Amino acid sequence: MRLIHTSDWHLGRVLCGKKRYEESEAFLSWLVETIRQNDAEVLLVAGDVFDSSAPSNRAQGLYYNFLRRAAASVCRHVVIVAGNHDSPSFLNAPKELLKAMDVHVLGGISEDPEEEVLTLRDGHGNPKLIVCAVPYLRDRDIRLAESGENATDKERKLLEGIRAHYAAVAAIAERKKTESGAAIPIVALGHLFTNGGKSAGQDSERELYVGSLARVAPEIFQESFNYAAFGHLHVPQQVKGFTHIRYSGSPLPLSFGEAGQDKSVCLVEFRDLQPITRLISVPVFQPLERLQGDWPKIDHRLRELVAQGSRAWLEIIYEGGENAGDLRERLRAATNGASVEILRTKNDRLVSGMLEESLAGERLEDLDAEEVFRRCLTAHSVPDEQWPEFLDAYRETLLSLREDDPRAE
Repeated sequence: MRLIHTSDWHLGRVLCGKKRYEESEAFLSWLVETIRQNDAEVLLVAGDVFDSSAPSNRAQGLYYNFLRRAAASVCRHVVIVAGNHDSPSFLNAPKELLKAMDVHVLGGISEDPEEEVLTLRDGHGNPKLIVCAVPYLRDRDIRLAESGENATDKERKLLEGIRAHYAAVAAIAERKKTESGAAIPIVALGHLFTNGGKSAGQDSERELYVGSLARVAPEIFQESFNYAAFGHLHVPQQVKGFTHIRYSGSPLPLSFGEAGQDKSVCLVEFRDLQPITRLISVPVFQPLERLQGDWPKIDHRLRELVAQGSRAWLEIIYEGGENAGDLRERLRAATNGASVEILRTKNDRLVSGMLEESLAGERLEDLDAEEVFRRCLTAHSVPDEQWPEFLDAYRETLLSLREDDPRAE
């Protein structure tokens, strides 16, 4: 079977107040056509279908209309797992109905991990592929909390839980493969962080965990699976040199941190159980661009875009030596009557002037969340011996916020 691996659609995403339904609709139409052109019998969607756990009616309409069109195409099976942005119960609600179209949805883990192991068959009923479809594993799903635990204990148990869950479904897949009597590939489909994975920037898929917390060693997927199709990181990539462990990346640039990044889906074909992967570039449906520098540099690029008739959405980051308190007026004059639209403006010179002397020469956005918290502890003269307790509590709070409300990212 030839398959397409994609993830992180984030249907319903809003960027600086701009709704992005048209882009998402254009991508999904392109994806249906890409499935047809490449005779892909399987589509794997590795989580974050929606941007919110309570998607709008329009976002839902895009999703269900796509599934209808995909099921009517050459695609024989669609397998979808939930990401951290998705509501497990919402995705699961129509799963029995969707099965009639060979659309398999795993919104959350079940008591029986065998339900996550799917044998996909060709048009003659022959087994061709086994998919271990593992939804995003939340802390509360796989770790039993105990009193007196510190952050290290929780991290260790969480990683052990993730490893144990993937090992369990891999063992079931191996058994099913043996029972089938066929030499067919086994694929892992999941939504998680792996060690060595690269994110696009601080304003893209932000670090959900501090330090190495919940970053799974990719080596655990090396022997059990012929291909690992992951979502969560928005940069398309293979992980730590393992050509069969891949993130497809998001198909649309979801922030200005991803502006100009090449977006793609993965086309995978197996030959003697070895995955041959080719990236298929996704067209740019709405250009994004970040203009960064002093005023002459920004002004020059704005003039180029206006002359080209560009309809790009822009983020302006002013880093000039002068204060440029009239920056917004300059920008308004430079883009008057043009199709470009400035969605966000940052005047780093003004912000830097407001920072305390201890932060001289630094930008707030260059500091990660924990560094800011550490400076707060210093500013409030918290004794050194109390720092570990405060840091553990802070990390646990971040983890809880991210999981309970993904929009907090």
